Amino acid sequence: MNKQLFPIHFAPLQGYTDAAYRAAHARFFGGVDVYYAPFTRVEHGEIRKKDVRDISRQCNINVPLTPQLIGLEADKISSIISLFIENFYKKADINMGCPFPMIVRKKWGSGILPYPDEAIQLITTLTTRFPDLQFSVKMRLGWEKPDECLALLPALNRLPLSHITLHPRLGKQQYKGIPDFTSFEAFYQACEHPLFYNGDISTVEDIYHIQTRFPRLAGIAIGRGLLANPALALEYKQGFPLTTDELTSRLLQMHDHLFTTYRNQLEGGEAQLLQKMKTFWQYLLPDGDKKAHKIIPKTTKLTNYLAAVNQLLK
Repeated sequence: MNKQLFPIHFAPLQGYTDAAYRAAHARFFGGVDVYYAPFTRVEHGEIRKKDVRDISRQCNINVPLTPQLIGLEADKISSIISLFIENFYKKADINMGCPFPMIVRKKWGSGILPYPDEAIQLITTLTTRFPDLQFSVKMRLGWEKPDECLALLPALNRLPLSHITLHPRLGKQQYKGIPDFTSFEAFYQACEHPLFYNGDISTVEDIYHIQTRFPRLAGIAIGRGLLANPALALEYKQGFPLTTDELTSRLLQMHDHLFTTYRNQLEGGEAQLLQKMKTFWQYLLPDGDKKAHKIIPKTTKLTNYLAAVNQLLK
């Protein structure tokens, strides 16, 4: 298809796209222009230690990474940004899209969208306090109503943002229902910042569809679609799919690399390693061997797990 290629951003998913996963994906597949770390947050007055490790430069060598933050109070978030700056990041993404209830109850993520004054005050404070850092925003149409994003847009247009990523669902929908392209179109038409589309991209054809429908987009952000098919961005960029043998070979290399990395990192023994590796398969190859897919989440033994993996990737 003779089209100008969109940049592809790898949208973050808590519990899945950690530093080890990002490094393995970049090494064995690639095709991604920017990876995002799952949001860094302050809990009980401190930044979570696992978040500190996850965005450290030594864990993200050769990965074009933008860290992400979440929260409501600018003073607490400032400590997160100081951590980003200490690690020599020049960009940061503000999460106003997370739909999970425990986050939303704090008015974090998409929970802040019904409160436009507080949302704009937060972004204004951060962009003013840290003028040398480029900020972007990842958001949804709203938490309860699809016009919540439009209520924010005039103020967003005036703020110095590098781009906005919009997922065309409500927060309360989480990942259910179909994307609301009508509401996305309204935001797309009025947005003065570079805009990225995010949501339900599973195939190269899906990317082309969005590209055709919204040609002025700055790019596409993909999360679950890349977890299901790590080759998706690569296949879009190169213009043809990997052969079955090539895909299987790369997946096996990626799996084995992650298995070794987690085995060296985790201190909880076989049980913790097994639990961590199960997340690798939660989205991956949904059309793969059904028997093996049933074994992986239930097994309590590494030998059974590895046998099921061999069945999926033989």
